[in-house]
Amino acid sequence: MDKDSPDKSRRMVIGGMAGGLLAGAMAPAMAQNAGGGGGGGGGAGGAAAPATLQNPLNEYPRPPFPEQQQPWPGLASKMNPLPDHGETSYRGSGRLRGRRALITGGDSGIGRAAAIAYAREGADVAINYLPAEEPDAQDVAKLIRAEGRKAVLIPGDIKDENFCKRLVEQAARELGGLDILVNNAARQVSQDSILDITTAQFDETFKTNVYAMFWITKAAIPLMKPGATIINTSSVNAYDPGQNIIDYAATKGAIMIFTKGLAKQLADKGIRVNAVAPGPFWTPLQVTGGQPAKKLPAFGKETPMGRPGQPVELAGVYVLLASNESSYATGQVYGETGGHGGP
Repeated sequence: MDKDSPDKSRRMVIGGMAGGLLAGAMAPAMAQNAGGGGGGGGGAGGAAAPATLQNPLNEYPRPPFPEQQQPWPGLASKMNPLPDHGETSYRGSGRLRGRRALITGGDSGIGRAAAIAYAREGADVAINYLPAEEPDAQDVAKLIRAEGRKAVLIPGDIKDENFCKRLVEQAARELGGLDILVNNAARQVSQDSILDITTAQFDETFKTNVYAMFWITKAAIPLMKPGATIINTSSVNAYDPGQNIIDYAATKGAIMIFTKGLAKQLADKGIRVNAVAPGPFWTPLQVTGGQPAKKLPAFGKETPMGRPGQPVELAGVYVLLASNESSYATGQVYGETGGHGGP
Protein backbone atom coordinates (compact mmCIF):
# COMPACT_ATOMS: atom_id res chain seq x y z
CA MET A 1 0.00 0.00 0.00
CA ASP A 2 1.29 3.44 0.61
CA LYS A 3 2.54 1.94 3.63
CA ASP A 4 0.47 -0.92 3.10
CA SER A 5 -2.01 -3.69 2.70
CA PRO A 6 -4.28 -5.90 4.82
CA ASP A 7 -2.90 -9.03 6.49
CA LYS A 8 -4.53 -11.51 4.19
CA SER A 9 -3.70 -13.37 1.04
CA ARG A 10 -1.59 -11.25 -1.31
CA ARG A 11 -0.18 -11.53 -4.81
CA MET A 12 3.10 -10.13 -5.94
CA VAL A 13 3.25 -7.49 -8.66
CA ILE A 14 6.34 -8.00 -10.77
CA GLY A 15 7.88 -5.42 -13.10
CA GLY A 16 9.66 -6.12 -16.33
CA MET A 17 13.23 -5.99 -15.05
CA ALA A 18 15.34 -9.08 -14.52
CA GLY A 19 15.41 -10.21 -10.93
CA GLY A 20 19.19 -10.31 -10.93
CA LEU A 21 19.44 -6.57 -11.61
CA LEU A 22 16.93 -5.78 -8.88
CA ALA A 23 18.73 -7.93 -6.33
CA GLY A 24 22.13 -6.61 -7.30
CA ALA A 25 21.02 -2.99 -7.20
CA MET A 26 19.45 -3.40 -3.77
CA ALA A 27 22.38 -5.23 -2.18
CA PRO A 28 24.31 -2.16 -0.94
CA ALA A 29 21.21 -0.97 0.89
CA MET A 30 20.76 -3.99 3.08
CA ALA A 31 24.03 -4.41 4.96
CA GLN A 32 22.28 -4.23 8.32
CA ASN A 33 24.37 -6.84 10.06
CA ALA A 34 27.69 -5.93 8.51
CA GLY A 35 29.40 -4.38 11.47
CA GLY A 36 27.17 -1.59 12.81
CA GLY A 37 26.52 1.64 10.98
CA GLY A 38 24.21 4.58 11.14
CA GLY A 39 23.81 7.96 9.55
CA GLY A 40 27.40 9.13 9.20
CA GLY A 41 28.87 5.69 8.56
CA GLY A 42 26.29 4.97 5.89
CA GLY A 43 26.79 8.13 3.86
CA ALA A 44 27.10 8.23 0.10
CA GLY A 45 30.47 7.10 -1.12
CA GLY A 46 31.63 5.83 2.29
CA ALA A 47 33.49 2.58 2.70
CA ALA A 48 30.96 -0.24 2.99
CA ALA A 49 31.41 -3.11 5.40
CA PRO A 50 31.30 -6.63 3.95
CA ALA A 51 27.76 -7.83 3.34
CA THR A 52 26.53 -10.74 5.41
CA LEU A 53 23.70 -13.16 4.78
CA GLN A 54 20.45 -12.38 6.56
CA ASN A 55 17.52 -14.67 7.23
CA PRO A 56 14.50 -12.58 6.12
CA LEU A 57 12.24 -14.61 8.39
CA ASN A 58 13.98 -13.44 11.54
CA GLU A 59 15.46 -10.09 10.59
CA TYR A 60 12.47 -7.99 11.66
CA PRO A 61 9.65 -8.10 14.24
CA ARG A 62 7.04 -10.81 13.84
CA PRO A 63 3.46 -10.94 15.13
CA PRO A 64 1.88 -10.86 17.60
CA PHE A 65 2.09 -7.09 18.06
CA PRO A 66 0.57 -5.07 20.91
CA GLU A 67 -2.92 -3.71 20.36
CA GLN A 68 -2.68 -0.05 19.43
CA GLN A 69 -4.52 2.77 17.69
CA GLN A 70 -3.63 6.38 16.97
CA PRO A 71 -5.69 9.29 15.68
CA TRP A 72 -5.07 10.16 12.04
CA PRO A 73 -2.45 10.82 10.70
CA GLY A 74 -0.40 9.15 13.44
CA LEU A 75 3.30 9.17 14.28
CA ALA A 76 5.84 6.45 13.58
CA SER A 77 7.59 7.41 16.81
CA LYS A 78 4.57 6.18 18.81
CA MET A 79 4.23 2.77 17.15
CA ASN A 80 5.12 -0.46 18.96
CA PRO A 81 7.32 -1.95 17.68
CA LEU A 82 8.98 1.06 16.04
CA PRO A 83 9.13 0.73 12.25
CA ASP A 84 12.58 0.38 10.70
CA HIS A 85 13.07 3.06 8.02
CA GLY A 86 16.79 2.42 7.66
CA GLU A 87 17.86 4.93 10.29
CA THR A 88 20.79 2.77 11.41
CA SER A 89 20.93 0.22 8.61
CA TYR A 90 20.72 1.75 5.13
CA ARG A 91 24.14 2.30 3.56
CA GLY A 92 24.51 4.41 0.45
CA SER A 93 26.99 4.22 -2.41
CA GLY A 94 26.53 7.54 -4.21
CA ARG A 95 24.08 6.34 -6.83
CA LEU A 96 21.95 9.51 -6.63
CA ARG A 97 24.72 12.03 -6.08
CA GLY A 98 23.55 15.55 -6.90
CA ARG A 99 19.91 14.58 -7.53
CA ARG A 100 16.98 16.56 -6.14
CA ALA A 101 13.92 14.68 -4.91
CA LEU A 102 10.42 15.55 -3.70
CA ILE A 103 8.65 12.87 -1.64
CA THR A 104 5.07 13.15 -0.40
CA GLY A 105 4.40 11.39 2.89
CA GLY A 106 8.12 11.61 3.58
CA ASP A 107 7.83 11.92 7.35
CA SER A 108 7.13 8.25 8.07
CA GLY A 109 6.60 4.84 6.54
CA ILE A 110 7.76 4.10 3.02
CA GLY A 111 8.28 7.77 2.17
CA ARG A 112 10.61 8.18 5.14
CA ALA A 113 12.61 5.12 4.12
CA ALA A 114 12.98 6.55 0.62
CA ALA A 115 14.04 9.95 1.97
CA ILE A 116 16.75 8.43 4.19
CA ALA A 117 18.03 6.23 1.38
CA TYR A 118 18.05 9.06 -1.15
CA ALA A 119 20.09 11.27 1.19
CA ARG A 120 22.58 8.48 1.81
CA GLU A 121 22.85 7.97 -1.94
CA GLY A 122 23.78 11.65 -2.32
CA ALA A 123 20.47 13.40 -3.09
CA ASP A 124 18.95 16.53 -1.59
CA VAL A 125 15.40 15.85 -0.44
CA ALA A 126 12.18 17.79 0.07
CA ILE A 127 9.41 16.06 1.99
CA ASN A 128 5.72 16.89 2.30
CA TYR A 129 3.58 15.87 5.27
CA LEU A 130 0.63 17.03 7.34
CA PRO A 131 1.33 19.62 10.07
CA ALA A 132 0.40 17.08 12.77
CA GLU A 133 3.32 14.94 11.60
CA GLU A 134 5.92 17.64 12.30
CA PRO A 135 7.79 15.62 15.01
CA ASP A 136 8.40 12.74 12.60
CA ALA A 137 9.36 15.18 9.83
CA GLN A 138 11.96 16.85 12.03
CA ASP A 139 13.50 13.45 12.75
CA VAL A 140 13.81 12.80 9.01
CA ALA A 141 15.35 16.22 8.42
CA LYS A 142 18.05 15.51 11.00
CA LEU A 143 18.91 12.23 9.29
CA ILE A 144 19.11 13.88 5.85
CA ARG A 145 21.31 16.72 7.14
CA ALA A 146 23.55 14.26 8.95
CA GLU A 147 24.57 13.05 5.49
CA GLY A 148 25.53 16.58 4.44
CA ARG A 149 22.47 16.83 2.19
CA LYS A 150 19.82 19.54 2.04
CA ALA A 151 16.46 18.83 3.70
CA VAL A 152 13.43 20.91 2.77
CA LEU A 153 10.31 20.51 4.91
CA ILE A 154 6.99 21.53 3.33
CA PRO A 155 3.95 20.78 5.51
CA GLY A 156 0.51 21.02 3.97
CA ASP A 157 -2.58 19.16 2.78
CA ILE A 158 -2.25 17.72 -0.71
CA LYS A 159 -6.03 17.45 -1.05
CA ASP A 160 -5.82 21.13 -2.04
CA GLU A 161 -4.88 21.71 -5.70
CA ASN A 162 -3.33 25.12 -5.11
CA PHE A 163 -1.16 23.76 -2.33
CA CYS A 164 0.05 20.96 -4.63
CA LYS A 165 1.21 23.56 -7.14
CA ARG A 166 2.97 25.58 -4.42
CA LEU A 167 4.53 22.39 -3.05
CA VAL A 168 6.24 21.59 -6.34
CA GLU A 169 7.29 25.20 -6.91
CA GLN A 170 8.81 25.52 -3.43
CA ALA A 171 10.59 22.16 -3.63
CA ALA A 172 12.14 22.99 -6.99
CA ARG A 173 13.10 26.50 -5.87
CA GLU A 174 14.77 25.43 -2.64
CA LEU A 175 16.44 22.36 -4.12
CA GLY A 176 17.56 24.18 -7.26
CA GLY A 177 15.57 21.88 -9.55
CA LEU A 178 13.67 18.60 -9.50
CA ASP A 179 14.96 15.25 -10.75
CA ILE A 180 12.92 12.73 -8.75
CA LEU A 181 9.26 12.84 -7.77
CA VAL A 182 7.84 10.21 -5.41
CA ASN A 183 4.04 10.33 -5.08
CA ASN A 184 3.67 8.30 -1.91
CA ALA A 185 1.24 9.90 0.57
CA ALA A 186 -2.04 8.03 0.99
CA ARG A 187 -5.24 7.73 2.98
CA GLN A 188 -6.75 4.39 3.97
CA VAL A 189 -9.78 3.73 6.19
CA SER A 190 -11.05 0.22 6.86
CA GLN A 191 -14.83 -0.28 6.54
CA ASP A 192 -16.53 -3.68 6.64
CA SER A 193 -19.28 -2.64 4.22
CA ILE A 194 -19.66 -0.25 1.32
CA LEU A 195 -22.70 1.01 3.20
CA ASP A 196 -20.34 2.38 5.83
CA ILE A 197 -18.21 4.36 3.36
CA THR A 198 -19.45 7.93 3.33
CA THR A 199 -19.13 10.24 0.36
CA ALA A 200 -16.79 12.35 2.48
CA GLN A 201 -14.47 9.38 3.10
CA PHE A 202 -14.58 8.32 -0.55
CA ASP A 203 -13.78 11.86 -1.64
CA GLU A 204 -10.91 12.23 0.85
CA THR A 205 -9.37 8.92 -0.20
CA PHE A 206 -9.47 9.76 -3.90
CA LYS A 207 -8.26 13.33 -3.43
CA THR A 208 -5.32 12.22 -1.30
CA ASN A 209 -4.31 9.20 -3.36
CA VAL A 210 -5.26 10.09 -6.95
CA TYR A 211 -6.09 13.78 -7.39
CA ALA A 212 -2.97 14.89 -5.51
CA MET A 213 -0.79 12.61 -7.63
CA PHE A 214 -2.33 14.14 -10.76
CA TRP A 215 -1.91 17.74 -9.55
CA ILE A 216 1.64 17.28 -8.27
CA THR A 217 2.81 15.36 -11.33
CA LYS A 218 1.27 17.90 -13.68
CA ALA A 219 3.12 20.70 -11.89
CA ALA A 220 6.41 18.80 -11.81
CA ILE A 221 6.74 17.62 -15.41
CA PRO A 222 7.55 21.04 -16.92
CA LEU A 223 10.43 21.34 -14.44
CA MET A 224 11.94 17.94 -15.22
CA LYS A 225 14.71 17.22 -17.71
CA PRO A 226 15.57 14.03 -19.60
CA GLY A 227 16.79 11.47 -17.09
CA ALA A 228 14.31 12.53 -14.43
CA THR A 229 12.06 9.92 -12.83
CA ILE A 230 8.58 9.72 -11.33
CA ILE A 231 7.80 6.93 -8.86
CA ASN A 232 4.24 6.33 -7.65
CA THR A 233 3.28 4.16 -4.69
CA SER A 234 0.53 1.75 -5.75
CA SER A 235 -0.33 -1.42 -3.81
CA VAL A 236 -0.93 -5.12 -4.13
CA ASN A 237 -4.54 -4.03 -3.62
CA ALA A 238 -4.46 -2.82 -7.22
CA TYR A 239 -4.52 -6.53 -8.18
CA ASP A 240 -5.94 -8.25 -5.13
CA PRO A 241 -8.20 -5.78 -3.28
CA GLY A 242 -8.95 -6.23 0.37
CA GLN A 243 -12.66 -6.41 0.99
CA ASN A 244 -12.51 -3.88 3.82
CA ILE A 245 -10.68 -1.15 1.89
CA ILE A 246 -12.40 -1.09 -1.49
CA ASP A 247 -12.18 2.69 -1.93
CA TYR A 248 -8.45 2.61 -1.15
CA ALA A 249 -7.95 -0.36 -3.48
CA ALA A 250 -9.73 1.49 -6.29
CA THR A 251 -7.31 4.40 -5.93
CA LYS A 252 -4.33 2.06 -6.07
CA GLY A 253 -5.66 0.51 -9.26
CA ALA A 254 -6.00 4.01 -10.70
CA ILE A 255 -2.40 4.79 -9.72
CA MET A 256 -1.17 1.68 -11.50
CA ILE A 257 -2.96 2.55 -14.75
CA PHE A 258 -1.96 6.23 -14.50
CA THR A 259 1.66 5.11 -14.17
CA LYS A 260 1.55 2.86 -17.21
CA GLY A 261 -0.17 5.45 -19.40
CA LEU A 262 2.01 8.37 -18.34
CA ALA A 263 5.14 6.29 -18.90
CA LYS A 264 4.20 5.93 -22.57
CA GLN A 265 3.40 9.62 -22.84
CA LEU A 266 6.71 10.79 -21.36
CA ALA A 267 9.03 8.17 -22.88
CA ASP A 268 10.07 10.42 -25.77
CA LYS A 269 10.95 13.16 -23.26
CA GLY A 270 13.39 10.87 -21.48
CA ILE A 271 11.37 10.91 -18.26
CA ARG A 272 10.68 7.49 -16.75
CA VAL A 273 7.54 6.65 -14.73
CA ASN A 274 7.24 3.53 -12.56
CA ALA A 275 5.30 2.34 -9.52
CA VAL A 276 5.94 0.25 -6.43
CA ALA A 277 3.20 -2.06 -5.16
CA PRO A 278 3.84 -3.16 -1.56
CA GLY A 279 1.99 -5.78 0.41
CA PRO A 280 1.54 -5.47 4.20
CA PHE A 281 4.03 -2.95 5.61
CA TRP A 282 4.32 -1.76 9.20
CA THR A 283 3.55 1.98 9.00
CA PRO A 284 1.28 4.55 10.68
CA LEU A 285 -1.29 3.99 7.95
CA GLN A 286 -2.21 0.72 9.63
CA VAL A 287 -2.64 1.99 13.20
CA THR A 288 -4.73 5.05 12.30
CA GLY A 289 -7.77 3.23 10.93
CA GLY A 290 -6.22 1.57 7.90
CA GLN A 291 -6.75 -1.80 9.55
CA PRO A 292 -9.36 -2.95 12.07
CA ALA A 293 -7.83 -2.70 15.54
CA LYS A 294 -8.56 -6.37 16.21
CA LYS A 295 -6.42 -7.41 13.23
CA LEU A 296 -3.29 -5.43 14.10
CA PRO A 297 -1.79 -7.95 16.56
CA ALA A 298 -1.58 -10.50 13.71
CA PHE A 299 -0.74 -7.99 10.95
CA GLY A 300 1.33 -9.67 8.23
CA LYS A 301 1.15 -13.12 9.80
CA GLU A 302 -0.62 -14.69 6.82
CA THR A 303 2.20 -13.94 4.40
CA PRO A 304 4.55 -16.85 3.64
CA MET A 305 7.24 -14.98 5.59
CA GLY A 306 4.88 -14.70 8.54
CA ARG A 307 5.47 -11.00 9.18
CA PRO A 308 4.83 -7.56 7.68
CA GLY A 309 7.50 -5.76 5.72
CA GLN A 310 9.47 -2.93 7.26
CA PRO A 311 9.78 0.33 5.29
CA VAL A 312 13.56 -0.06 4.91
CA GLU A 313 12.94 -3.23 2.91
CA LEU A 314 11.49 -1.07 0.12
CA ALA A 315 14.20 1.59 0.18
CA GLY A 316 16.38 -0.20 -2.34
CA VAL A 317 13.52 -0.45 -4.83
CA TYR A 318 12.88 3.30 -4.70
CA VAL A 319 16.61 3.94 -5.12
CA LEU A 320 16.83 1.58 -8.08
CA LEU A 321 13.90 3.21 -9.86
CA ALA A 322 15.41 6.66 -9.31
CA SER A 323 18.90 5.67 -10.47
CA ASN A 324 20.52 5.23 -13.86
CA GLU A 325 20.68 1.49 -13.21
CA SER A 326 17.01 1.20 -14.23
CA SER A 327 17.37 3.35 -17.34
CA TYR A 328 15.36 0.95 -19.55
CA ALA A 329 12.53 0.49 -17.05
CA THR A 330 9.42 2.62 -17.47
CA GLY A 331 5.74 1.80 -17.06
CA GLN A 332 6.64 -1.00 -14.65
CA VAL A 333 5.07 -1.98 -11.32
CA TYR A 334 7.39 -3.56 -8.76
CA GLY A 335 5.92 -5.67 -5.98
CA GLU A 336 7.20 -6.67 -2.57
CA THR A 337 4.68 -8.77 -0.69
CA GLY A 338 6.45 -11.25 1.58
CA GLY A 339 5.98 -14.28 -0.63
CA HIS A 340 2.51 -14.34 -2.17
CA GLY A 341 2.31 -15.09 -5.88
CA GLY A 342 1.92 -12.84 -8.88
CA PRO A 343 -1.23 -11.78 -10.72
